[in-house]
Amino acid sequence: MADNCFKLKVFSPNRIFYEDDVEMIELTTTDGDMGIYKNHIPLTAIVAPGILRIHKNSEVKEATLVEGFLQILPDEVIVLSEACEWPWEIDVHRAEEAKIRAERRISSSDMNINLDRAEIALKKSLIRLSLAQKGK
Repeated sequence: MADNCFKLKVFSPNRIFYEDDVEMIELTTTDGDMGIYKNHIPLTAIVAPGILRIHKNSEVKEATLVEGFLQILPDEVIVLSEACEWPWEIDVHRAEEAKIRAERRISSSDMNINLDRAEIALKKSLIRLSLAQKGK
């Protein structure tokens, strides 16, 4: 492992999404965007829907990252996520349908609609669509 690298492990319920040495990662937490280098102060945070940017060898890989938890140690970062996707794995049609459903729920006058859930669903679909467009 290079001197400025740390071990990144990203897990989703159905697979080990990523495991390698990296120089830096960027992601969104419920407290805002965060950049993490080796020897970061130990921390546990809640992951919010967003883009995970993995910096390694002057390259940046991007993936969607949905809610989960983050543990930062000096030489290792562990991310447990509800779902992770590389741009080529995103089902654009499904993401478009999820966006439309969420927009309908948000604009509905139905008092039984959970607006918070609808807004989160909309955000997730927009993140997926945005990353899928970049991957083209």
